[in-house]
This record gives sequence, structure tokens and C-alpha cells, in this order.
Amino acid sequence: MPHSISDVRGRVALITGAGSAEGIGFATARLLYLAGASVVLTSTTNRIFERQRELDPEGVRCMAHVADLTHPEQVAELVEAVIQRYGRIDILVNNAGMSQTGQETPPAQLFHQIPFAQWQRDIDLNLNTCVHVSQAVLPHMLAAGFGRVVNIASVTGPLVTFPGTAAYSAAKSAMVGLTRAIAHEVAGQGITVNAVAPGWIATRSSAPEELEAARQTPVGRPGTPEEIARVALFLASPGCSYLTGQMLVADGGNSLQEIKG
Repeated sequence: MPHSISDVRGRVALITGAGSAEGIGFATARLLYLAGASVVLTSTTNRIFERQRELDPEGVRCMAHVADLTHPEQVAELVEAVIQRYGRIDILVNNAGMSQTGQETPPAQLFHQIPFAQWQRDIDLNLNTCVHVSQAVLPHMLAAGFGRVVNIASVTGPLVTFPGTAAYSAAKSAMVGLTRAIAHEVAGQGITVNAVAPGWIATRSSAPEELEAARQTPVGRPGTPEEIARVALFLASPGCSYLTGQMLVADGGNSLQEIKG
């Protein structure tokens, strides 16, 4: 019997970067939870426990864990805690990136002006978080013979860019390349690895100029975190077993148009 497109009942999902109530990470966690999965939420601050209580006040099918995913040792502690609680990790959504709560975000700079330490920090946040968590989780998926890895990339880098985003563009382009490389390595072992590339998405951190740019897309508005979450849910479902190494673009058609505005 074919799987329902959202049949994740009994699965265990780890979602990174889920601390913001209005972000893509928590929207994805909420959909996975409503679709029947047990979900593990992680972010760098204690606000992640607020998200856990919103989803599951009794903590039966949801746990929260504070970790800085730029540090491999904290990633190892996170994954061990999940394995001890649930025994496995079936779904991994690598959403962490952009910025960290409590850390000052430096102003955008052109490539030739970026201090190397800042470049490295941006790569750590937007690429190496995905690297560390994927390396820690994949052995468990391989042992189980099943896994769904969903990397939240961006159209910025793989398809388009704008001044002041060199490090972010490089990191997200590398994430898509990494997605393809891992997918090839684990193909045939029950594991799929795919990326979602969002365009302009309305969140609490959206700047006015970003929302205005979103109104110039063919659909005439920014996307919502829930719309990206639905793409992630599709890729995380057991029935999505023959789609791997791909980047699904969800940008309201923005990357299609040559003339904007």
C-alpha cells in the first residue's frame, strides 16, 4: 500500500534552528508533529523549551535540547540525548543558520572587506552546523537502513545573490553541493538527502526592503514558513523514496523572471 504523503507516524525527527516561534524550523517541527512524528527541537538558547511546551506540554512526543551546533562536541551530546530518549533518528532537518540569538549580527560587507574571522563565522553558522549534525546522525540512519535528510538552503547562492552576502551565498551553494554528494554516497541504503531553497520568506527578522522585494515576485507576496515546512514534510515522508540529491526551489517564481518590479 502506498504511503500517505505526510505519513510520518512513529518516526523521530530532529529539527535544528527551531527556536523562533515564527521561523521555518519551528513551522517544520509543528507540521511533523501534527503528522505523527516525535520531534526533537534544538537551538542555542532556553527559548527552545518554550517551543517544546507549545507543541507538547507533557513532553511525550517532543523534547528540546540547547546546543551550539558550531561545536562538534555539543552536537555529539545532542545526538546521544536523542538516541537515549527515542533510540533512533529517522528524519533530520538542517535549518540552523543565519544568526544566533544573543549574538550581534555584523553589518553586511562586500567580499573584499570581510575580515577572515567573520567569513569563517558565517561559514560555521550556515554550512558547518549542517556538516556537524549530518556527520553525527548519518551513522544511525545507515545502521537502521532508513533516513530522510532535508537541508534548508536558499536561492541566495545556488541561483541568485546580491552585494553583502558573499559568505552566506558561498555557504548555501556549498550546502547544495554537499546535499548531492551525501545523497550519492548513501543512495540505495534507504536514505534520501535533499535541499529546499526558499526565496523571500516573511519572518520576524524580515527587513522592510526584503518584504518589498517579495512583493515583486510573480505571486506578489513573500512566502510563509509553513509553505517551506510543507516542502520539507514532503521530502521527509517515507513515500518520498525515489527523490534524492535534489534542490527544490520555493520562491514564488522569483528566480524565473528577468525583469523585476
